[in-house]
Amino acid sequence: MVKHIIIWKIKDEYDDAKKEEIKLGVKTGLEGLAGQVPGLTEIKVQTEMLPTSNGDLMLDSTFESFEALKGYAVHPAHVDVADNKVRPFMASRSCVDFEI
Repeated sequence: MVKHIIIWKIKDEYDDAKKEEIKLGVKTGLEGLAGQVPGLTEIKVQTEMLPTSNGDLMLDSTFESFEALKGYAVHPAHVDVADNKVRPFMASRSCVDFEI
């Protein structure tokens, strides 16, 4: 099993209302991939952060294998969400992948 964790920071140019809209779009889009991507066993997007956080969103996902994670990266459903609901709005991205 492989964990894939991402923390994003939304671009500062957006006001609070737009940031909430972005968070909802990311959460709905990524969590909607459950059951669509082979080898993806769990996916959750955390949108409510404590003030001590330096990120705005966190993806916590689990895959059957590293090969499944690589397949997820190029899966058309994931690419669509990433290109339309995630990448255009983010200032930064940090990622950690590890075996569990």
